[in-house]
Amino acid sequence: MTNKKFLFLIGLTGLFGTSHAQDSWSLQDCIDYALQNNIQIQKNRISEDQGDVALWQYKGALFPSLSFNTNQSMGYRPFEENTAIVQNGQVTNTTNKVTYQGSYGLNANWTVWNGGINHKNIEAQELQNEITKLNTQQSELTIQEQIAQLYVQIMYTKEAKKVNEKLLETAQSQYDRGKEMLNQGQMAKADLIQLEAQLSSAKYAVVNSETQLANYKRQLKALLELDLNTPFDVRGDIPSDDQVLAMIPSAQEAYAKALETRPEIKSAQLSMDAASLELDIAKRGFYPTVGISASIGDSHYSASKESAGKQMKTNLNMSAGVSVSVPIFDNRRIQSNVRNAKLQQANSRLNFQDTKNTLSSTIEQYWINANSNQQNYISAKTRVKSQEASYELLNEQFQNGLKNTVEVLQGRDNVISAEQDMLQSKYTTLLNIQLLKFYTGEPITL
Repeated sequence: MTNKKFLFLIGLTGLFGTSHAQDSWSLQDCIDYALQNNIQIQKNRISEDQGDVALWQYKGALFPSLSFNTNQSMGYRPFEENTAIVQNGQVTNTTNKVTYQGSYGLNANWTVWNGGINHKNIEAQELQNEITKLNTQQSELTIQEQIAQLYVQIMYTKEAKKVNEKLLETAQSQYDRGKEMLNQGQMAKADLIQLEAQLSSAKYAVVNSETQLANYKRQLKALLELDLNTPFDVRGDIPSDDQVLAMIPSAQEAYAKALETRPEIKSAQLSMDAASLELDIAKRGFYPTVGISASIGDSHYSASKESAGKQMKTNLNMSAGVSVSVPIFDNRRIQSNVRNAKLQQANSRLNFQDTKNTLSSTIEQYWINANSNQQNYISAKTRVKSQEASYELLNEQFQNGLKNTVEVLQGRDNVISAEQDMLQSKYTTLLNIQLLKFYTGEPITL
C-alpha cells in the first residue's frame, strides 16, 4: 500500500463534508433545532412561565379581596300551625307551611401589614424567576456541549470506518494472494489460516465502527428529539492542521471569563441571595398582622307582612372592623422556619463553592485534554508516515513471497494503531479547544 493510497483514503472522508442532502445536518443545524425542540429546554421555558404566574399572584396579595355571597332557601313545615322565625333581630310569625328566604352579602378584606412578608415574597419570586431563566440558559449550553461532543464522535468514527474499510480491502487482497501461494506450494496452510483470521478481524473492525456510528447518531437524534423513522446524517469539513494546532486558550483566563458569564455561576449567586431573603421572610413571622374588613348584607323573607323591597331597605346592614393578630405560641412553627432558612442559607453557600469547583475542574480537564492530544497529534502524524512506508514495503515483499504472514500482520496492526491514534488525537484536540472557547462565551464552530 503506497502513501498516495493512504492519503486518498483519508481524502475520501471529505466527501461527506460536501453533502447537502435533506437528511444531512451541520453542527449549527443540530444546535438550532435542539434549542427549539429539545423537551428538557421546553420544560424549562414552561417553568419560566409558571414563575411569572406565581409573581403575578404574589403581587395580587397586596390588594384587598372582595367577595359576594348569596343564599336562597325554601322551607316546608307540613305539621306546624304557627312558626316564629328570628331574622336580623326581628321576630316574624307565619302560618304558611312553605316559606322562602333570601340573603345577600358583600365582604372585603385587606391585610394592611404582615411584617412586610407580602413585599418580601414578591422580591423572592423575582429572584426565583431569574434563577429559572438562568437554569434554562444552562440547559441550552449543556445541550450544545453534548451535541458538539457527539457530532465530533460521529465525524471521527466516519473517518475511522473508512480506514477500516480500506484495511479490509488490503486484508482481502492478502488472503486471496495467500490462497494462490498455497496452491503453488509457496505458503503453508497455517499461514493462510492466519490471513483468514486477519480478514475476519478486519471485517469485525468495519462492523464495529458501523455499530458505533449508528449508536452516536442515535444519541444525537435523541437530543434533537428525532424518532427512528427520521433519516439522519451529519456533514462537516475535516479539521485542518491549522484548526488542530491552533493556540490553546489559557485555563486561568477561560476560568476567569467563565466566572463572569456562565449561567450556573450567576444562578448559584442568586440562590445565596434568595436564601438570605427566605431567612428574612421566616423571621418576619414573629411580627403581628394587621387587617381591616368591611361587609354589607341584606335579606328578605316571604312570611313577612312587608314587601320584599321594604324588607331589603329595612334589613340592610353594614359593618367594618380592624383585626390584629400577634403570634404568641404557634407550636414552634416560626422557629422551625427560621432554623430551616438558616440551614438553607449555609447550603446555598456550599452549593456556590461546589459550582465554582466543578467549573474549575471541567475547564482544567478540557485544557489538559487539548494540550496532551495536540502533542499526540504531532507525534502521531510522524508515526503514521513511517508506519505507512514500512507496511508498504512489507506488503510488496509479502506479495513476492519474501515476508511471512506474522511480519505482515504486525505491520498491518502498526498502521491501524498509528492511523487511529492520529484520528483520535486530531478530533479530541479540536473538540477540547472549542469547548474551552465555549466556556469563555464563544460559540462552538467545527
